[in-house]
Amino acid sequence: MKKNEFDSVYNIEVQRILLSFLIEDVDVFIRCRNIIKDTYFDDQLRRTVRFILGHADEHKAIPNPALIQAKTGIEVQTLTQMNQPMDEDWFLEEITKFCRYKEFESIIFDSYDLLQKGEEANIETRVREAMMISLVSDLGTNYFENPKQRMENMLDKSRMVSTGWETLDHKLYGGFLRGGLNVFCGGSGSGKSLFLQNLALNWTLAGHVVVYFSLELSEELVANRIDSMITKKSTKEVFRSIDDSSLEIIMKSKKTTGRLTIKKMPEGSTTTGDLRAYLKEFQIRTGLKPDCIVIDYLDLMLPNNAKIDVSSLFVKDKFVSEEIRAFMYETKTFGATASQLNRQSIDKAGEYDQSHIAGGISKINTADNVMAIYAPANLLEKGEYVLLFLKTRTAAAVGHRISLKYDPNCMLITDMGASGLDIEKPSSREELKEEYKNNKTTNNDVKDEEDTALNLVGNVLSTSDSDVLQRLRQKRENGGL
Repeated sequence: MKKNEFDSVYNIEVQRILLSFLIEDVDVFIRCRNIIKDTYFDDQLRRTVRFILGHADEHKAIPNPALIQAKTGIEVQTLTQMNQPMDEDWFLEEITKFCRYKEFESIIFDSYDLLQKGEEANIETRVREAMMISLVSDLGTNYFENPKQRMENMLDKSRMVSTGWETLDHKLYGGFLRGGLNVFCGGSGSGKSLFLQNLALNWTLAGHVVVYFSLELSEELVANRIDSMITKKSTKEVFRSIDDSSLEIIMKSKKTTGRLTIKKMPEGSTTTGDLRAYLKEFQIRTGLKPDCIVIDYLDLMLPNNAKIDVSSLFVKDKFVSEEIRAFMYETKTFGATASQLNRQSIDKAGEYDQSHIAGGISKINTADNVMAIYAPANLLEKGEYVLLFLKTRTAAAVGHRISLKYDPNCMLITDMGASGLDIEKPSSREELKEEYKNNKTTNNDVKDEEDTALNLVGNVLSTSDSDVLQRLRQKRENGGL
């Protein structure tokens, strides 16, 4: 698709005025040089802009109007020549809008050809880069200015999000930071997914809106594991007592403002662009903004740019890690993902280092916290997991180890000596029923609320016409619920 001539909000006369501002003051020119491209200007002015930029880069000075006209044949007057004042604030704001507008304009005209070539990822990358066009306004941290406040801010626990495990929080000075990339590493079958599922549950019960992206396990399997963790029953026991388990899960949901959504994504083809599109749809459909993103797991994702050679694990993981971290930062979320340990780690008996991460050092370089899972059979028999810190950005825990308690019956991971789950489990079905009745409203919509509860059970069981629902409805009709 070729770009047609059309009337723009930035017509050629407006562009001439912007050039007059640009060559008026060398300090202003330097401030906005990095965002200006000659391609943003109309064909008549493009050669002139190219000359101005090239001359400034080569000679460290702005060419005067006479030289510009002699070299390009186009007259560009300074504001002084036109007896116009220099409104610096207006110009800096306007040149930023202009550059961003022209970049988006270019993306729109190129999009058709890119789509025809199957290069949708390039459109997404260019849109993100266009959104970032701006002049530097934040000068950073003045080191000697108020060091006490700076140190107190670093210790401010409100900036951290608890993992739900005090032992881990203690090592990380409070937990995970928003916008960071936290990676749990382990060999095949070591419990990477279990750690991520326990984290998702911890955060949900703490009142957060959590989205769990599974690239390997089905939504049903992940949900069933979390059923066991909540009810503290084995998966077999959950299915043996579906009525009780379902009611118990409903009661747990009434005691938290959190929400957990499990979404299966295609393995081997999912990118952060796909995750971003899902979260946008999630926010539109639910009206909720996710607090937390769990990705199970990093190694199964692809970079946004389809041209990247994914046969090189180092390169693939570098791009994927950077994109996930940028995604977390952009969405102001926190969360975690996982990665494999390589074959060299098998005989190391928990003495892991950064060289044992599958794909090489690239994901280590990007991540904020990297923790290796050590789970030999003798430890699991004792109900124990060991985490070894391979990298921490906000703490001094590298090389340290912590132990967490593991219940192989229900797959719940807790602090040593802790019973797990802040929400106490009622000891009997009668207590559950009584608690459920006490939570019911006393208005005329009691039957509707019971129907809502039954539908919620249906959602948990991933069916709307199951035998369980029929039995529950029959009990309600008979006064037994």
